[in-house]
Amino acid sequence: MIRRPGAFLAALFLIATAATFVSAEETNAARLRRGQILYIANCSLCHQLTGRGAAESYPPLAGSDYLKDHRTNSILAIVQGMSGRITVNGRSFDNQMPAAVLDDSSVADVLTFVYNSWGNPGGDFSTEEVRQVRSRSTFKTYEDLVKANEYPPIPRAPEGFQIRELARLKDFATRIASDGQGRRLYLLSPNGHVSRLDIASRALTNLFRADDYIDASRGSPSTLGMALDPQGRLWITCNQRNEAVRPFQTNEVTIFWTSGTSAQGDPIKPVPWFRTSYPWGIGPYNHGVSHLTFGRDGLLYVSSGSRTDGGEAGNDDRLGAMGETSITAALWRFNPKSTTPEIEVIARGIRNAWSFAWDGDGQLFTVSNGPDQHAGEEMDWVRPGKNLHHGFPFQFEDWPIGRKAYPHTPEAPPNLQFAHPVVNLGPDGWFSGKAGHTFHPHSSPAGMVWLDGSWPESVRNSFLIGRFGNLIKAVEDRDVGFDVLSARMEKTITGDFAAHTHRFLAPLGRPIDIHMAGGRIYILEYTRPTTFKDQRGWLPGRVLELTPSRAAAKAP
Repeated sequence: MIRRPGAFLAALFLIATAATFVSAEETNAARLRRGQILYIANCSLCHQLTGRGAAESYPPLAGSDYLKDHRTNSILAIVQGMSGRITVNGRSFDNQMPAAVLDDSSVADVLTFVYNSWGNPGGDFSTEEVRQVRSRSTFKTYEDLVKANEYPPIPRAPEGFQIRELARLKDFATRIASDGQGRRLYLLSPNGHVSRLDIASRALTNLFRADDYIDASRGSPSTLGMALDPQGRLWITCNQRNEAVRPFQTNEVTIFWTSGTSAQGDPIKPVPWFRTSYPWGIGPYNHGVSHLTFGRDGLLYVSSGSRTDGGEAGNDDRLGAMGETSITAALWRFNPKSTTPEIEVIARGIRNAWSFAWDGDGQLFTVSNGPDQHAGEEMDWVRPGKNLHHGFPFQFEDWPIGRKAYPHTPEAPPNLQFAHPVVNLGPDGWFSGKAGHTFHPHSSPAGMVWLDGSWPESVRNSFLIGRFGNLIKAVEDRDVGFDVLSARMEKTITGDFAAHTHRFLAPLGRPIDIHMAGGRIYILEYTRPTTFKDQRGWLPGRVLELTPSRAAAKAP
């Protein structure tokens, strides 16, 4: 599932919390700082900034007996990845860890930081020690690992389309935006940088950096949503973990907007438009505020993800143990013309809608990421004003009332009227031969667009939904996602919706956003590996462009 959106992407770039260095006299402060920065970027995604790990999925590094007893294996875990069952501090873990694309000296630095933090045994790692261990690993040298992470071949074009690689990115990107005319695209990085991609020349240039508009004193930024309005202004959602406030650390949420455009027609530097905050999430599950876009009514819609996995209280006294708040696990709406904007919550119980879109009849649908407890990823039909609850954290999929995902699952308040997710009738996106609500567990639905009747027959009048792919071991121990699905909606006899779902494009390097502009479809790959099980590392992805063939575009 996509954790950051929430804990997933932002954890890559957060400022580290203070560490207790057990053997500081044995190490150099500059080296510890280098290792700390590397840890934030490469390890905190799963093991958290505090080294506590996550539930049953990711083992703790803080006070770890495994690190103490398995020095060589700890090196191997970084340079070649790890799979299979291990025991850490008396608890069993059975997941997969990809290799980190770090050279020998960087691996030595990050391990030195970890071994000298959080009550671990201390000690120093040398570049030569890492080199020797790596020489006995799957990837004999750092260069072998880099080569294994080259860009994969472009997938075969879907029926009625041509495909090309538009750009290879130098930085990770979470969103694409444009004016829809097909001249230029804007790319948002998870740490706040915005770049411009000229479609004709394929030139990629920096537009502005995070420190041009984000106040770093509020915490390191996690920017997960971006849209361009009809006036050419960019709107950006930003989450920042503020550790200085009491009694609880908070997620400082800002919606930025660019108040105008430059002489070249580009958005100018963003400024804050709306701010709010709530207690930072439990462990890795602060999904944060992500997707935002404008509805046909001209109003601004924003997704606010959950701050828990499934309503748990947590065990960190610095983090609020109140479960979800009144503005998390929800969909917001604003009047974008307001000078004093206020949140209108139009849907509750939506765990983490990375994207949402409207169909041809103006019906609003979201796609969300489910919990660790192997429940399906949901597609929800949102009906503002109907006072329907979409389940989280009380109910998942179409499970009957009372079936709990966890022992700690809270009881639902009385008189809640639940809306079940969209049924997936297949043949793809769910388990073969079954109908489910809605996509494979952990497949992480991501970007989402509606294609009207002008597109090729294979996808017209349907949604395209990218699936980022699993980040933990999936059901039946196989990879899920790494693709784009088409979902053609059908009203059922009960008045709900079902989807006929087909795989549109695969394999892909964790597609995180989909965008339409100038009669073309743009798919943003976050990284390069097209599976989880091969345990390759993470390097920035690319933008693919799909163009309808002339014959397909003219077909009735």
